[in-house]
Amino acid sequence: MPRNARHAREVAVVAFAQSDHLRRTDELSEVEMVMPVLHRVLAATGLKAGEIGFTCSGSSDYLAGRAFSFTMTLDGVGAWPPISESHVEMDGAWALYEAWVKIQTGEADTALVYAYGKSSPGSVRDVLTRQLDPYYLAPLWPDSVALAALQAQALIDAGDTDEAALAAIGARSRACAEDNPHAQLSGPVPQGDYQVRPLRTGDCPPIGDGAAAVVLAAGDLARRLCERPAWITGIDHRIEAHGLGLRDLTDSPSTRTAAEHAGVFDAPVDTAELHAPFSSQEVVLRKALGLGEAVAVNPSGGPLAANPMMAAGLVRIGEAAARIHRGESRRAVAHATSGPCLQQNLVAVLEGDRA
Repeated sequence: MPRNARHAREVAVVAFAQSDHLRRTDELSEVEMVMPVLHRVLAATGLKAGEIGFTCSGSSDYLAGRAFSFTMTLDGVGAWPPISESHVEMDGAWALYEAWVKIQTGEADTALVYAYGKSSPGSVRDVLTRQLDPYYLAPLWPDSVALAALQAQALIDAGDTDEAALAAIGARSRACAEDNPHAQLSGPVPQGDYQVRPLRTGDCPPIGDGAAAVVLAAGDLARRLCERPAWITGIDHRIEAHGLGLRDLTDSPSTRTAAEHAGVFDAPVDTAELHAPFSSQEVVLRKALGLGEAVAVNPSGGPLAANPMMAAGLVRIGEAAARIHRGESRRAVAHATSGPCLQQNLVAVLEGDRA
């Protein structure tokens, strides 16, 4: 395995599980949605909940509509024995980062990371306006699709893409999702009407509910728990300016900087799982990460096939790791984002053991 001198300990994703991502799960509470996923990911390692050194979750109270909603899903982990636990009000990819840091410090050798989101009960487009600058932008109530459309139009005006190319991204994503039993959308899907020009329905992520979980382990323990560990050889996250008017929406410097610090450009990658909820955002991320045509981008179908809020970024890391577990990838990059128009970006490099 390639060793990175910047990291004191080798840490790997040794297991990944996710729910079926569905348009609605009215019959399930968050606990009932998360619990089977937690059971499956632990079963894959043979570990019991009490043997996990650290547990970290990612979710949003804004989706649940109540404060400290994440405390309820701890019932899915188990109330006994007592656990070392933390939570981030972010996508689960950032929970994974916290868990990775915990293992790096030596305070834990294993970590359980999970994330979930139920978007179906309310209007996600309205909820996401709460991410905006509260003084100048949020009072105008531009929703997430309208802001993504601004970014898409900027790319078209710059000559970086066109509507046909964006439609091709959506079609490719859903074709790839035919091999993913957990995807919400797959196969031929009509591009549909404009949601906000130039974005059509096929350029936008589906609204749905879902959960995901991974198990991290350090060093030789990871090798005992998993035949082909997916080693996190680099991970970093950066943020753009909050004000959209201060940014070039056709580029993502924070993604590029995170990639540099994670070591993406140190060697070729064969797989990229990109958290690009809109087809136009894949154009931006491909450029920032320097991905050529030889790289398999979102072979799972990506967020255009299933976009569970607060879990889609963790799914990208899990899907990249799963391809390494199956021997289908040697070096993969996984990306997660949060905020409007790729405001916050996390990049991780995962590699298999070298022969």
